[in-house]
Amino acid sequence: MVQTRSASGVDVPATPSGRPRSSGNAAPSTRKATGSVRSRKYSAGPNGRASARRPSSSSSSVSLSSSSFASASWVYVPDTVTLLWMAISLPLVIWDTGYVLLRPLTMPGGSLHWPIWSPYALYGEVDHIYGFKAWNAGNGFTAAQGVLNLIETTLYLAYVYVWWTRGQPVVAGGRKGLVGRPAAWAVTLVLSSAVMTLSKTVLYWLNEYFSGFDNIGQNDIYALIFLWIIPNGLWLVFPTYMVYRIGSEVIDVLASTADHFKDE
Repeated sequence: MVQTRSASGVDVPATPSGRPRSSGNAAPSTRKATGSVRSRKYSAGPNGRASARRPSSSSSSVSLSSSSFASASWVYVPDTVTLLWMAISLPLVIWDTGYVLLRPLTMPGGSLHWPIWSPYALYGEVDHIYGFKAWNAGNGFTAAQGVLNLIETTLYLAYVYVWWTRGQPVVAGGRKGLVGRPAAWAVTLVLSSAVMTLSKTVLYWLNEYFSGFDNIGQNDIYALIFLWIIPNGLWLVFPTYMVYRIGSEVIDVLASTADHFKDE
């Protein structure tokens, strides 16, 4: 057996590999551990928003039902108000767009007017931009906003499709959520659509203001409030909510990502 002599003069048996064993305590390693990364996770909170969570035994985050969700850095879950508003507004906007783009067939006396678009006989008198006044004058604003309606509705439907087909329940029996690229696509689609809806509605109101209320000035106060201000005001309130809600969530995620890199 090969033996080696240590610095203290004591013979030390060699290891099977031929390397001498140390006779003293091993010196502390001076090598630094590499590859350790502190990450901030996000999970869907009870209100549907993605929330930051750090690993903790006492974490109150919602338990994720999928391993892909459990390891995800961000989970997007649409909130109840957004889904309800889209369920109500999308059929109405599709109905409205059909009326606008199929004029004059959808107007009173047209072959498509009854029964689907018969309510526009009244609304065309409340808002002349939808009536014969604008049509006979060749006013293109009505059709232009109808085309924008078509584009934004397509974006909303694409958002619903991505969420419904690619989403998985965040918790057992819970609402579907998205992670990764599908989540990024869904948020991009719905935020872009909401900004588009809000901008178009603001333009619609400003058009009346700067034209001296040429299309709605004939109404009494009752008709103006209940047949124009309230119905059209809904398309200001809810898109504003969506822009604020979803935009805030995106900002939170991006800011937390920046903080993570600062901590490295």
